[in-house]
Amino acid sequence: MHRRLTTARLVLALVLGAALLASCASPAPPPAPTADAATLRDLPAGKVVGHATASGAHAWQGIPFARPPVGELRWRAPEPLPRWSGVREALLPGERCVQYPTPLLDEGPYDRPIGSEDCLTLNVFAPAFAPGAVPTGAERRPVMLWIHGGANLTGESGNYDWSAFAAKHDVVVVATNYRLGIFGWLRHPALHDERDDALDRSGNYGTLDLVRALEWVRDNAAAFGGDPGNVTIFGESAGGNDVIALLLSPPARGLFHRAISQSGGTWSASVAEAENWADDPQAPGLPFSSRELMAKLRAAEHPGESRAESVAAIDGASAAELGAWMRGRSAAELMAALADREAVGMSTVPLTIREGSVVPEGEMLESFARGSHARVPTVLGTNRDENRLFLMMDPKYTWKLLGLLPRIRDEERYLRDAEYASLSWKADGADEIAERIAAHAASPVYGYRFDWDELPPRLGTDFATLIGASHGIEIPFVMGNDSLGPLLELLGGEATIAARQPLVDAMGSYWAQFARTGDPGRGESGDLPAWTAWDASSDASPRFMIFDSEADGGLRMSADYVTAERLARDVVADPRFETPADRCTALEAVEKKFSHYDGEARARAGC
Repeated sequence: MHRRLTTARLVLALVLGAALLASCASPAPPPAPTADAATLRDLPAGKVVGHATASGAHAWQGIPFARPPVGELRWRAPEPLPRWSGVREALLPGERCVQYPTPLLDEGPYDRPIGSEDCLTLNVFAPAFAPGAVPTGAERRPVMLWIHGGANLTGESGNYDWSAFAAKHDVVVVATNYRLGIFGWLRHPALHDERDDALDRSGNYGTLDLVRALEWVRDNAAAFGGDPGNVTIFGESAGGNDVIALLLSPPARGLFHRAISQSGGTWSASVAEAENWADDPQAPGLPFSSRELMAKLRAAEHPGESRAESVAAIDGASAAELGAWMRGRSAAELMAALADREAVGMSTVPLTIREGSVVPEGEMLESFARGSHARVPTVLGTNRDENRLFLMMDPKYTWKLLGLLPRIRDEERYLRDAEYASLSWKADGADEIAERIAAHAASPVYGYRFDWDELPPRLGTDFATLIGASHGIEIPFVMGNDSLGPLLELLGGEATIAARQPLVDAMGSYWAQFARTGDPGRGESGDLPAWTAWDASSDASPRFMIFDSEADGGLRMSADYVTAERLARDVVADPRFETPADRCTALEAVEKKFSHYDGEARARAGC
């Protein structure tokens, strides 16, 4: 239903929050790398040469993995790219997919789209094997496919340098782009004709781009020393949501063998929600359904036209006319007409569509309950304070000193509401799914919660309280390098690196060991606390690993899992809700988020 429909705003909040702490302008970009003959590889896709990285790995960037999805291929499933001739230099990331710029990473203006529809490229990071020493057979290394976050509206693979991780943990990492926003997820009958199959008609083009990237990995990973029979998909935020969708996706079946979702979720749309008018009396669509988007596009072209006139014109047009009209619009025209100006140009479109071919129909939790998921070892986790960063940007909760530095208005209310919103994220993105996977006992599932919150104060602002262990903070702990510079500034930069390093080492070790064996165990070295599989045999059974500093309890297993029912029960009993209205609002949020929850607690509370 209407889960996290402001995801674009959430990502923007993450960006702005980190930007607050960037004390100086971004450094000048480093010089372009030069081709290294030792990186020449002959792939089934074609010959490619990359470069050596400062961390001692090899990297190949900007490799295309599908035909450009432009012209008649817009809003169709991606097609394989024919083998190229000659040697392709893969020294820089490819163009990002069409999106609006973000204040931290890009220069303005922020109301004009950037990127290209010709964006289906990926980057490969591998240990520095000599040309004649690339592993073969059983010696091949695990492969990990990284799916970037950004609400499925922004972001790019080029923002993530996985070379240090690849070198340190002896794995091959592939980071991929995928179509975003209206180009990645849009379903309407008029966009297709008799030549299109169910995948073309699905509307899940971003998801299918990830499937195509996995097919490319299957066919080409061996040339880099990677094992196509041992592939782990992992992603954060929207990338975590995409991992969950791929676990349910029949076209992705067999293309990956382990999965890690970091701060993901099950937010998605039914076909009716994705297509119908918002005021359809039988099956209303979402406010940004394909028909509503067409109405906005038409309104931009016909400023004096009423909504009723736009609706009549769209409903009265033939499929051929509508399809030609939509494909005839440039990317800039589409983005400009569909922008949400309140979110600094961020557009909003349906995300994963539960249409039956790419993703099963019915709520995702129901699909996991039926066992309609890939039976592969899976890691699901969230951060303890996911939502504090977002509440930080909400004027209901904070005010800004000098118009910039946030100050909390009511700390008890701030922490209470952030806690329940974060627990709700944990239930949706990790615990409720894990309970259902564990019930089938066909493959292990591992849970985690990231608790590290030792952010130093800056300019009089207590960021440990304001942000804590919030959304995205765990990424550099997994990556183990400084490629996310502004985010590391938020963590304290060089001042806290000594305190962070043990947890950085542990998380990278667990992630790599899971990719290697399907069991994080005690990490690669075997000396970390045992991270055991989710045990649903009793409420007291250990279910997930907590990642924290030694000063705050260190690495340890916990049984404190969250479900919609538990969440609602805690809201009813929590004395911090001083008014019935606040309590009822919190219970209503639980009922809206979890379709399987019957709302009994809200009724009991007299709401």
